[in-house]
Amino acid sequence: MKYQPGFVEPPRMANRFVNLFATVEEAGSLQGDMLEEFSQLASKSGLAFARSWYWRQTWKTIAHLIGTAFLMAPWLTAATVIGGFLLNRLVSGLPERAVFAALTRYQVFDHHFSAYVFFATDGIAIGHVIASMFIGCAVALVARDREMVATMTLALVYCAMTGAAVLILLATGKTLALWMLPWNAADWIAIMIGGVIVRMRRSGTTDSPAAA
Repeated sequence: MKYQPGFVEPPRMANRFVNLFATVEEAGSLQGDMLEEFSQLASKSGLAFARSWYWRQTWKTIAHLIGTAFLMAPWLTAATVIGGFLLNRLVSGLPERAVFAALTRYQVFDHHFSAYVFFATDGIAIGHVIASMFIGCAVALVARDREMVATMTLALVYCAMTGAAVLILLATGKTLALWMLPWNAADWIAIMIGGVIVRMRRSGTTDSPAAA
């Protein structure tokens, strides 16, 4: 979608969010309708009011697109999320095994104890974040046109599981494990970043005039 000279452009980031959830055809149509209303509001009520309306309409549009994606292919979306969950279970132990194999191979414990502690704790957590991003990419590759819906749903599943685990830890007084919470959140974000990467590669939002 190109803007004529003299037109006030709507928030660019809002357009990028819509592009992540809509197909190319949907994005052009939706943003065309929103741009028309935005231009009218900007001339009548001012740019600030028009931008505020545009963001509100963006969130409503995204919520509608998410709901539509579930309604159109609920079983495919569910199967994709379950597949991502099982894939994560399959590879979840790889970062720990790889890190400890390297630490043992190079005898880091004997020569660089502080480095050993870092890699045995934060290093493994970083490995899980990287693995989560690749899992998000894998899920998004399967969930064509529903990349963000599938990856967001998978992230929310892990968020709910972590929330339940936190309640159990608090109830039993085992609070030492709570230091992993920021890393858990990073895993959820990494899964969605994987979805964003695949979606942007497919839809070309990085080069699209609508995203510029």
